[in-house]
Amino acid sequence: MTVAAPIRAKRVLPGFTLSLGTTLLYLTLIILIPVIALVLKGAEIGPDNFMRIVTSPRALAAFRVTLTAAAIATAINAVYGLLMAWVLVRYDFPGKRLLDALMDIPFALPTAVAGISLTALFSSSGWFGPLLDALGLQVVYTLAGIAIAMAFTSIPFVVRTVQPVLEDLDPALEQAAETLGARPWTIFVRVVFPAILPAWLAGCTTAFARSLGEFGAVVFIAGNLPMKTEIASLLAYIRLEEYDYNGAAVIALALLGFALVLLLASNLLQFWAARYREAM
Repeated sequence: MTVAAPIRAKRVLPGFTLSLGTTLLYLTLIILIPVIALVLKGAEIGPDNFMRIVTSPRALAAFRVTLTAAAIATAINAVYGLLMAWVLVRYDFPGKRLLDALMDIPFALPTAVAGISLTALFSSSGWFGPLLDALGLQVVYTLAGIAIAMAFTSIPFVVRTVQPVLEDLDPALEQAAETLGARPWTIFVRVVFPAILPAWLAGCTTAFARSLGEFGAVVFIAGNLPMKTEIASLLAYIRLEEYDYNGAAVIALALLGFALVLLLASNLLQFWAARYREAM
């Protein structure tokens, strides 16, 4: 009796060594070297100067504006992103494919173009500006404008993280709850939301990290008033224009630290989500 030789899966890419080496080379050149250079530049400053720069009144004000606006934008996206993912997954309607494609516009649109567009919309001569002025509300050159710009650029992270989890959710769970007499809101709270919670938290965390580093969409609508509407990334850019490389490096390192903590939290949440789905 002859035994057939095992069939090996065809490799689309080259061998493991070449593929891994190319990936690591790209990772080193594009990501690791700039990050290491930034860290080394920050290490040259010394802890005393580092703390002096990062705790200066203007830097603290910039961090406060950035974190506050990012938190507001994330809160908006947490609700709106979940609602949009729910609509795209659970309902069929004309134009659904178009709406689904529109969710990726913030990824493809240059952030500077987004900032100019938002400023034109909410300015006193724009579409929404006169209506808001009549209500005594101002968006351009305020914290609200910064939050709107951040929400625009980070909304896809929540939608695209929650959407596939909703699509893979077993409908039998909801049907069983409905059979037991549960109302729609109870089914959502007790059955659906716990299943998508890890993915939703991961999407919100990634959106918050994206908002912290936003520059192009914010710089036009913020007004860039020191101590009021100046964000941290803009302050780092200003320090570079002033040839204050130490100040720019310290602010950039602080933002990098925030981003790394948030990305670590996002990866932990995604790991939790994978383990949760396997246990279901």
